Amino acid sequence: MQVFLENEQLKVTINSLGGELSSIVKKQTGTEYMWNADEKYWKRTSPVLFPIVGSLKNKEFIYEGKSYPMGQHGFARDMEFTLKSRTDEELWFSLRSDDETMKKYPFAFCLELGYRLKENKLTVLWRVINEDTKDMYFSIGGHPAFMCPLDEKGEQTDYYIAFDTEKDLEYSVLNENGLVAIEGEKLSTNGGMLPITANLFDRDALIIEGKQAKKVSLCDSSKKPYLSVSFDSPLFGLWSPAKKNAPFICIEPWYGRCDKASFEGTLKEREYGNVLKPGGIFEREYQVEIL
Repeated sequence: MQVFLENEQLKVTINSLGGELSSIVKKQTGTEYMWNADEKYWKRTSPVLFPIVGSLKNKEFIYEGKSYPMGQHGFARDMEFTLKSRTDEELWFSLRSDDETMKKYPFAFCLELGYRLKENKLTVLWRVINEDTKDMYFSIGGHPAFMCPLDEKGEQTDYYIAFDTEKDLEYSVLNENGLVAIEGEKLSTNGGMLPITANLFDRDALIIEGKQAKKVSLCDSSKKPYLSVSFDSPLFGLWSPAKKNAPFICIEPWYGRCDKASFEGTLKEREYGNVLKPGGIFEREYQVEIL
């Protein structure tokens, strides 16, 4: 099922499968800003990553002495969400644990995804509720893919990524198993404006930790931003499929991260993990602004 939010400036489409944002169109120009999920490059557009972000060491987590296998980015992105409420400006989807999720992830939860549209800004909202009688350990993240080049104008290598800092950034690199293997790599942003080179993502995602930036923009060949993503997450990822010349770039706010290659701990010990007491509520958001 597709659900729409619309105002004078933008039309937004969300799919109930995965509660996934699938389209942002500027009505004045008809320009689409979201990736179209063409399987040639990547079959998704903006999946929510829950209850983990990234990959687990040995593709499993350990909780109370038991092993639970789980694939990359968890299972919520492949599940059907229920439309909970909607107004002209805002709608909410929900996903509740069931017998099948409990086999994979032994916690009773409710995950709610909200979308709020005001003028040229779309706010993506997350609400995680612990409906269990024990502490709940989880991660959550966004994975929105934005067109670059925009409207098929020019080549991706004509474009730039802008940050709300003039400092160079440090990032981590993944190994072939999707685990953090190299840390402290330097990303020279030339005063906050990074040219997109053909080999920028040859080593997969760039993982930028420590709140080094809170706003990332995609800019055209004149260095004019056409889209910005704002967030307050402890880390974020930048990604496009390695060595594929895919016409999109993901800007991913994360409250969680894949394991390090050297990690030997349990679910409770995972870096950047979040914990909720019984009945506790975790609420976060990020914002996409069309410029």
